[in-house]
Amino acid sequence: MTHSNPGQPSSTGHLKEFTAGARDIIPMMVGAAPFGVIFGTLVASGPLHLWHGQLMSLVVFAGSAQFIALGLIAGHASFAVIWATTLVVNLRHVLYSATLAPHVAHLPARWRWALGALLTDEVFAVAWEHYRHREPGTVGPHYFFGAGLAMYLNWQLWTVAGLLFGAAFPGLQSLGLDFAMVATFIAIVVPQLVAVRYIAAAATAGTLAFFWQAWPYKLGLLGAVFAGVAIGVLLSAPRFGRGARGNHESSRAASRETSQGPRREAPRKTSKETIGASR
Repeated sequence: MTHSNPGQPSSTGHLKEFTAGARDIIPMMVGAAPFGVIFGTLVASGPLHLWHGQLMSLVVFAGSAQFIALGLIAGHASFAVIWATTLVVNLRHVLYSATLAPHVAHLPARWRWALGALLTDEVFAVAWEHYRHREPGTVGPHYFFGAGLAMYLNWQLWTVAGLLFGAAFPGLQSLGLDFAMVATFIAIVVPQLVAVRYIAAAATAGTLAFFWQAWPYKLGLLGAVFAGVAIGVLLSAPRFGRGARGNHESSRAASRETSQGPRREAPRKTSKETIGASR
């Protein structure tokens, strides 16, 4: 009979974490479903073969980049333009990776590569919500992996559905089903706006992305992201947080004094008692 190490999580614990990650990402999977069907439909009615579209979902696994690449291919853009444009669009994953890095740095390289390949906007939102309440280095990869693998399989499934049945519904992309992905992004962003600096960063990035959307190669999106990050970093600087920390420390001191009760001063000695003690 084998004995498990008390400090080492059991396989049952790993399975529970994996299942929890797959369960928590189900609402995101629902939002991605029509997006995958529309992508498959566009491939079926475009210049690519069906297996090209499925291969793109298997290898790229990035919805927005796949849509952009498909449009550029239909417009006979060069490989360099397609590569550069999709690179700019996917640079946001660098920010996701930097945020999650402290929580996965202790994992073996094979786990980090696997989790990186499964990282999407939806997976990041679910994984970060799980990690943010825990100390870095204390959580294994199974929750992250469960969420990522569930989203990956979900994307493949709905891509196949669009490829096989998209031709039967030629006007599917005009029904507004792509709003489901917009709603999904709203659900990702809004719960993160828990501080003024987050709200300011999101407002800056969103506003500039709207006004700069005509820039070539989606550079306006990249510029808006950098501007939002700059605002967030600026508002997170110590000189902006000093006042808030001072007020927080003052309130903590006040609460501590209240909990301990009023301080009692020792009774002062009278002049006669002082003279008597000196004799």
